[in-house]
Amino acid sequence: MTVSPVIPLTDHTHPAVQPPAKRPADTPLAQTRAARGWSQLQVIRSLMRLAEHWGWPIASENSLKVQLSRWENGANQPNQTYQVLLCAVLRATPAELGFGRADRPTAPILGQDVAALADRVQALEALVIQLSARLGAVAA
Repeated sequence: MTVSPVIPLTDHTHPAVQPPAKRPADTPLAQTRAARGWSQLQVIRSLMRLAEHWGWPIASENSLKVQLSRWENGANQPNQTYQVLLCAVLRATPAELGFGRADRPTAPILGQDVAALADRVQALEALVIQLSARLGAVAA
């Protein structure tokens, strides 16, 4: 029986260097997800479960993979439905996730004034915070 020689896979004069770990994007959404220790897939599946529980129709898992990546890389921002879901799932406020007020309307829309819409948005944000706290208590 002959034993074949072991051939090293690396050149010992130049040791292999592990590539740096992939960092999350530098957006508040990506940083918050990473700080929670969640993968994008965990966020997507949580979004889908919560939306199903609330009876909200949302995109498929494959579409959400693309969308979440675009949101985290700052290519675009999620609409209000996804902002509410993301805030609830990640237990964060819209400001913590980087959802700014730049898209807030400055003129009346469909007969509603901006102040009334702003009040409704604030009420919804408070509701998200309350629901997130409840979700945290149930999960604990």
